[in-house]
Amino acid sequence: MQLLRNQASHAPLPGAKQPAHQHVYEKLRTRILFGDLAPGQAVTIQGLVEELGAGMTPVREAIRRLTTDGALKMMGNRRVIVPELTGNCIEQLDFMRQSLEPELARLATLRADDLLLAALKTEDDALNSAISKGDIPAYLTRNYRFHATLYASAKAPILYETVDRLWLRFGPSLRVVCGRYGTQNLPDKHADLLEALSRRNAEGVAAAMAEDVHQGMRQIRAALDSDGDINRFD
Repeated sequence: MQLLRNQASHAPLPGAKQPAHQHVYEKLRTRILFGDLAPGQAVTIQGLVEELGAGMTPVREAIRRLTTDGALKMMGNRRVIVPELTGNCIEQLDFMRQSLEPELARLATLRADDLLLAALKTEDDALNSAISKGDIPAYLTRNYRFHATLYASAKAPILYETVDRLWLRFGPSLRVVCGRYGTQNLPDKHADLLEALSRRNAEGVAAAMAEDVHQGMRQIRAALDSDGDINRFD
């Protein structure tokens, strides 16, 4: 599963040795992105050193970068937390995601070929299998990979990197939603997107992505409204 979570944009070139600080950053980033660290869960820097099997310096550097990304927040007593989502945060994330992700999807469609379509279908088939099995880690991984594969093909690195940081903001709360409500009722407009992509209908792909994004953020907001604490693991 860990290998499935590596991102093409962050992975080292074949044969290249990844610096220790980058390796630690990727490991910690993955834990945050897929909700292994719950929103509001405080962890010590020393605890992360032990869990990641790394030195203090690369861990501190990873924390610094992830704090800049908005994925972590420094606390007192050498502790860090994943920031909790509020209703205001969700509204902003929904706005930004709907502004950027459909555009990335549209740009990707203009450059799409059969190889991209096949890769996306493979990810979506695996995602559907995860949904049917109630496999939350696989669902989160495959859902992210579906989006990341499409967005990376747009060849718009500024937009892509911005969106990737947004996923760090809501990913941990999505894990909480999945843990509480399972995978069966999760939003999924990927079939509509793939159908439009097969016809190279860029506006259709963008519309499907906008709806997919909005449904996902709406579900997170509904969970927050239902009990006032989307950030707590049960």
